[in-house]
Amino acid sequence: MRHILLLLASCIILCGCKKESAENASENTSVSTPVVLQLNWKPEPQFGGFYAGNVEGVFARHGLAVDVREGGKGAPTIQMLAANQVEFGIVSADEIVTARSKGNDVVGLFAVYQTCPQGLMTRKSRGFKKIGDIFKAEGTVAMERGLTYALLMESKFGFGKVKIVPSPFGNLSVYQSDPNYAMQCFVTSEPLAAKKVGAPEPQTFLIADAGYNPYTTVLAINGKRLTENPDVAKHMVAAVRESWEAYLKDPKRTNAAMGELNPTMDAATFEESAKVQIPLIQTPDTQTSKLGVMTDARWKTLIDQMVEFKAIDSAVQPGDCYKLVD
Repeated sequence: MRHILLLLASCIILCGCKKESAENASENTSVSTPVVLQLNWKPEPQFGGFYAGNVEGVFARHGLAVDVREGGKGAPTIQMLAANQVEFGIVSADEIVTARSKGNDVVGLFAVYQTCPQGLMTRKSRGFKKIGDIFKAEGTVAMERGLTYALLMESKFGFGKVKIVPSPFGNLSVYQSDPNYAMQCFVTSEPLAAKKVGAPEPQTFLIADAGYNPYTTVLAINGKRLTENPDVAKHMVAAVRESWEAYLKDPKRTNAAMGELNPTMDAATFEESAKVQIPLIQTPDTQTSKLGVMTDARWKTLIDQMVEFKAIDSAVQPGDCYKLVD
């Protein structure tokens, strides 16, 4: 009889352990929400904080299993968000404004770059002092002419003395061969690449210096998804902020991980690019608030410029373009 009672007790304990293990597994599964984060370019320091989310285990600590997917030239990230095909995407503020003007419900949640890294790069030997000088001298300017910043440049400086050609999207061959050439760039990328290959010393001018400064590298979501899953968005923003703070403090581990995914960029360039972008991400606005902050005033200025230069047919409401969920 005693043996039977011991056997029954053991079974009860074993069943209890199995039940507890199953419940724990269920809990662990429930807090690991799978989401896709679609980038608009390749793994580079401009996305360092997003990759750090997995490298440093931040996403997991916030209950997220984030699949970070790289983009490339022509990546349809904004269209994917508009169609609700991915949970999150990285776009620019002007893309959000354009999308909303066409009736697509895309909403910004977190802006990495407070100062837009878009710029123009030319040879330092040309002696230009400000961005407008590029358009006062004869030469070639490679840029995406249909973008709002290009429309602003044409209105402000005129294109009478320069020949406008399509952007080379990082290809430096013409820059190396033509002394009177200027090209669209990210100041955190192409100038470093030019130095690496021994091209003539570059000089860069930020588009923001001409008065056009949209938030860039913006974490965005479909508005319907935000309404239906506000907690997921809140956890994502909190994780992204923590991840970017970790990356800005020490990017080494994440740079190494991105280097494996993008072997075209060497370790030294990863390191330098990560440093160059810091003052574009950490600004007086983030010091008084926090990383990723956005304001109605900045969105209104952008919308007004896009209306003025006919980049959109009609204005949208600044408050509809973004939402601070934390």
